[in-house]
Amino acid sequence: MRNRISAVLDVSFPIIESGMAFIGDGTLAAAVSNAGGFGQVAAAGHSTKEFKKQIETASSLTNKPFGVNVPISRVTIEHEYFSIIYEYRHLLKAVSLGAGDPRPFIEPLKKWGLKVIAVGGTVKHAVNAETHGTDIFVCEGFEAGGRNSPYELTLFSLLPQVAKAVSLPVAAAGGIVDGKGVLAAFSLGAEGVQMGTRFIASKESPAHAHYKKRLVETTDTDTVILERSIERINRVIRDKLPNEILSLEKAPTSFEELYPYINGLRNKAAAIDGNLEDGWLHTGQSAGLIDSIDSVEDIIQNVMKELKTARQKESVSIKGV
Repeated sequence: MRNRISAVLDVSFPIIESGMAFIGDGTLAAAVSNAGGFGQVAAAGHSTKEFKKQIETASSLTNKPFGVNVPISRVTIEHEYFSIIYEYRHLLKAVSLGAGDPRPFIEPLKKWGLKVIAVGGTVKHAVNAETHGTDIFVCEGFEAGGRNSPYELTLFSLLPQVAKAVSLPVAAAGGIVDGKGVLAAFSLGAEGVQMGTRFIASKESPAHAHYKKRLVETTDTDTVILERSIERINRVIRDKLPNEILSLEKAPTSFEELYPYINGLRNKAAAIDGNLEDGWLHTGQSAGLIDSIDSVEDIIQNVMKELKTARQKESVSIKGV
């Protein structure tokens, strides 16, 4: 499926793996790329030494294009993550930037010969990204799992506004797990999608079996938002610790008071170690549509088949209006 996003990333399908803390390792990134999508090694949740190792792992498992995702809220281009990206630039196709202002990073990365993907949750984010030379903008709706824009704009409302405001290719993210979701995103102006939760529920994912089982069991009302009391957004599965955090947030609460409950080690405890009692799990709102743990190859092939079928049905429905 060739369009501007698949052309920029040199992939068969305009499906991007999101940057997922602890989950986005080299094995999963390579599996996504080998299946025709664009895999990404996540810096989040990995030490710099581990980040290097995961890039090397991905490179050893695929000869297809892949990239890395870096949350940039607390780093600069001088950070060791970017030194590693420079060192391995010959192995990488693109760098995805999220959780911060991408503008200071775009020009250096492009000088290194890399494509730049910016992730954001407002029209302003998209316009700024385009103005400064971003190659692809990922429009992330409030439905997405994990940390998100505090403006809480849903993909359905945000995506067409972003597509109208910019001319660069836009990928949709947040609550997309199947071909129908991809078709809906395309109808609203996207040329590709970014998926996270669906790839967590894959055979290649390093997520603990308890995490994957929980995703299959999740229903439409099983996600909650943590950290609103400190003006942040973190979508997780409703469980023991999230319920305790929500209770704490009913009263005035500082970041320092919440930190022991919301730091990344709590995510790792549940996502990687399987300790669901003492941790929390990032999950998008469409997890209720996931009913099996499949290979990444099967996931992407099924998404593309569903997209084709949904398009055909939609064409018939529109003609019959």
